[in-house]
Amino acid sequence: MQESLTIDEKLEPDKKDVIDEGVEAGLSRLTPQKISQVINQVLTKETGPRFKAYVETCMRCGLCADACNIFLSNDRDPKFSPAAKVKQTILEMIKRKGKVSKQFLKDTVRIAHTECNACKRCSMYCPFGIDIAYMMLQVRRICHKLEITPLYIQDTVNSHSATMNQMWVKEDEWIDTLQWQEEDAREEFENLRIPLDKDGADIMYSVIAPEPKFQAGLIYQTAVIMHAAGLNWTMPSTPGWDNSNMAMYTGDFEISARIAQVHYETAAKLHVKKIVMGECGHAFRSVYDVGNRWVGWAMPPVDLVHAIDFYHDMLTSGKIRVKEKYKKTVTLHDPCNISRGRGLHNKARELVNILCESFIEMTPNREHNYCCGAGGGVINCGPPWKGTRMVNSREKKDQIERTGAEVLIAPCHNCHSGLEDIVEHYGVDMEIKFFGDIIYEVMEKTIYQEKKIKWKGDYDETKTIHIYNYRHLDDNSILFLLPGRISNG
Repeated sequence: MQESLTIDEKLEPDKKDVIDEGVEAGLSRLTPQKISQVINQVLTKETGPRFKAYVETCMRCGLCADACNIFLSNDRDPKFSPAAKVKQTILEMIKRKGKVSKQFLKDTVRIAHTECNACKRCSMYCPFGIDIAYMMLQVRRICHKLEITPLYIQDTVNSHSATMNQMWVKEDEWIDTLQWQEEDAREEFENLRIPLDKDGADIMYSVIAPEPKFQAGLIYQTAVIMHAAGLNWTMPSTPGWDNSNMAMYTGDFEISARIAQVHYETAAKLHVKKIVMGECGHAFRSVYDVGNRWVGWAMPPVDLVHAIDFYHDMLTSGKIRVKEKYKKTVTLHDPCNISRGRGLHNKARELVNILCESFIEMTPNREHNYCCGAGGGVINCGPPWKGTRMVNSREKKDQIERTGAEVLIAPCHNCHSGLEDIVEHYGVDMEIKFFGDIIYEVMEKTIYQEKKIKWKGDYDETKTIHIYNYRHLDDNSILFLLPGRISNG
């Protein structure tokens, strides 16, 4: 059979020669009958009017092209435009009625999994509002059902399936990590605890698995913030603590649903009022926007709060106070899923202005910001594809470098990791931090409490006051903040 799509010779060697063991193994098992059967099953049974409308509406006008950071990073090569990626993959499948070659599928995996971040920036510039990310995710669904998903991201999904977290973290390892961070944090707050399985807490705090695996200090920081704010919170000891969901980016809807279900059920079992999620964009989207639909709920069964909303509330309410603003010049990366997807870009800037002395905007910014190049599961495709990802991130490198900032705040784990790869690969002199890093550094290490006391003035009345406990300081004093008066006791 003549190959329906070949790799262009102009592509750089790291894109042309990548060998992904998972893809190669999957391709070796496929027959022409299996290929056409799976493709046609997805196209006819799993898609509907929305998909058909997109296919029939796209005019190939090219207005989506300049919206794509990967297109811009590859010298505006037309085959990297969003519309071209759709044409080279799923439209060819439709045209050929699923009768495509293994080489076609190999190229399709590369395009769908490593040359599209599913960031949806292109949809903002499409005159018809076509959701090209949705189209590419249908391609990934086909790849999943054909068992030709890239090896590393498939291993991540396997971990989700087996352990309900993406890093193969065992239950005892998870608990040990929390205990370790609690012990360290008690050097700052003698009475600090990381409460496990506390029934009826106001907050269940959830994270993504790389935190206990590689970045346990972030849990430490959050514990200090929670304790200082005087919050009634908990973390689960059982599976359900990891809020990430890489299966949503491989087309494995079945595992995606299980992950979301366990997360919701864990919160319900603990009877918490809301889930506060750490700084991750895709994880937040998977729970607040997609997970509920996977498990058949119109809306999530529990309130969900992203870290940006949470920090904003803590700082504007006075539960966390800034001792001294952060001195270094900062810029801000707007993660796709919490900016275009949730509209938290303005609150993020309010946070920056509360926390930092000097702020330089990227251009473009807010919902128009370029993707970090790691999102949509692309970074999870692993080392074989890192060279490709770095080439595809040239435009992002130029964008952050133009700011001249010393520090880049990236309130998303995928973005944080992807941007760290960029600054290291291209030698950009810039630190990457989370909001939590900045808050921990500049906050007053005091304990916030609200208490009702009998106020003796011109007349007796009960007032709610804020009490800040300075027990960790030398004088062991308690400062009572009252309207128009300060007293020590």
